[in-house]
Amino acid sequence: MEASTEQLIRAAIAEDVGSGDLTATYFVPAESTARARIAAREPGVVAGMEVALRVFQEIDPRILVTPLMQDGAAFFPGDVLLEISGPTRGILTAERTALNFLQRLSGVATQARRYVEAVKPHAVQIWDTRKTTPGWRLLEKAAVKAGGGTNHRMGLYDHVMVKDNHLAAHGTLAELQSAIDRVRAERPGTRIQLEADNLEQVAGFLTLRGVDMLLLDNMGAERLREAVALNAGRLWLEASGGITLETIRDIAATGVNAISVGALTHSARALDLGLDFM
Repeated sequence: MEASTEQLIRAAIAEDVGSGDLTATYFVPAESTARARIAAREPGVVAGMEVALRVFQEIDPRILVTPLMQDGAAFFPGDVLLEISGPTRGILTAERTALNFLQRLSGVATQARRYVEAVKPHAVQIWDTRKTTPGWRLLEKAAVKAGGGTNHRMGLYDHVMVKDNHLAAHGTLAELQSAIDRVRAERPGTRIQLEADNLEQVAGFLTLRGVDMLLLDNMGAERLREAVALNAGRLWLEASGGITLETIRDIAATGVNAISVGALTHSARALDLGLDFM
């Protein structure tokens, strides 16, 4: 597990537990033990199992957690995701934090699965974006993968994406080519992507050397088909901008290689999961 995820788990526990769980301390005998399980109350796709397990162990190493599903598995109401046994106080103290992670991440995985299923049978990837919860990016992007989606760039450091605001400051084709050449010389292997808002930009960008991808932003299905024809298989094409479950099938049919959807993360709903004592 990444160090940043460990830190996030500890911060979440500190936020909830603070100086101690008053209710468990005063109303649950110290020697009490229990068995419990986390079960689904609606259908979905599981993600975040390792994080939930780590929360219980961080609260009390004596707690035994047995996952019954792996990330990426589909579940239905009544299905048990994991079983827990050990000190009752610890189970109760960890309950909410573990569920917060599991519910949120399973919601992201479920949202990703919906979009992945919606584009079948077209051979197009569903990409996530940087529109993630601050501090949760690694976890939410892992949840997207659990749902069948594909991770786009992790951050500003691993992929060049020249968007409209960058172009406003440095936008002639000659200036772009000079900057692309510098990236290729100083950071070989880095992917370079340019954002195009119209077909004129697409045509211009196709004259540049060293570009890997184009992002086709807020183009309708007809314009996307024209862009795909203009590209003629030279660069990887990503469609983006306000794409929903209702419109994504038409976008997938245009022949683009990937569709990025911010809603995979920024609009995913936490699923209804519950911890019950057995």
